[in-house]
Order: sequence, then C-alpha cells, then structure tokens
Amino acid sequence: MNRAGIYVRQPEGFNAFLPKALPPDPPLEVDAELQALLSHADQALGRLDGAVQILPNPDLFVLMFVRREAVLSSQIEGTQSSLRDLLRAEANIHDPERPADVAEVVNYVAALDHGIRALTSGRLSASLMLALHRRLLTGVRGADLHPGEFRSDVVWLGPADALRSAATRCRATLHFRT
Repeated sequence: MNRAGIYVRQPEGFNAFLPKALPPDPPLEVDAELQALLSHADQALGRLDGAVQILPNPDLFVLMFVRREAVLSSQIEGTQSSLRDLLRAEANIHDPERPADVAEVVNYVAALDHGIRALTSGRLSASLMLALHRRLLTGVRGADLHPGEFRSDVVWLGPADALRSAATRCRATLHFRT
C-alpha cells in the first residue's frame, strides 16, 4: 500500500497518480532518522534567519534569490539565459550576444514579484494565477497560447514518445475493432 497515493492505469495507456487525502492514515511516525532530518532542516532555517538578521538590506537577498529561481526554472523550459544575462537585461546593458529568450526570464521575475506583492495583501486566487500566467507569457514564445486562461485540454507530463505510442496503440486497437 502506498501512503502517498496510487497510480491508476488510464485508457490511453499511461498511469495517473492519485494522491491520498490528508492527514495521512495511518498517521506519520517520527522515528529517529526523520527526527534527525527535521533537526537538520531546523538548524539550516536558523542559520538562514541569522544571516538575514545581519544583512544590511534583506530585500536584496530575496531579490537575488527570486532571479536565481527564475533562471533555473526557465532553464527547465529550455531557455539558455544565465543569471548574468538576466541582470544585464534588467540593467538595460546592451549585449548583442545575449540570448533572445532572456525575455522569458525577465517575465518570470516580473510575474513572481507581482505574485509576492499580491500575496502580502491578499490571498491566492484563480484570478491571481491567471494574471501571473498572462504576465509570464507576454511578448514571448507561448504568447499565442491563450495567456491568462485556464487550459481546456489534457496536459501530458512525461516522455513524448510514450504518449505517441499509447495513442498509436489506441488507434490501432480501434481500427481493428471496427
């Protein structure tokens, strides 16, 4: 039995993960190993809190962390921009060799900054998520894919060839059954 959830085979041939409801049943057991990991995490948070206390401007730390996160997350999507590319673009420093996709990272930072500001004065909502999505895709690749709207189609996470082969099997099965 999987405490986190189960995989359910879909008609298209892939497995979908269905998480179990919270709180976990049976309840989570905090053994010595988990207690040591929690203690280590608590110490790391304490060190981070201590470092923030001595920074002359903690907002600069957050500012750079947001930018680093934007670069790393955008690289998952295939961008070639570096933190240096982003900082140069934000400083309006002309760089003819700067990757064109740095605009995607600039949008990511703008959306993240907007989201952080919005959450300090409100709460997470569907309209906020759609506004962030619109900001994320303004003027970059994907701008023609209905920014600021919820998807109406299925999202596939996994190797593309796995979905193609499953679809081919379904078509072949349908073809032979008719």
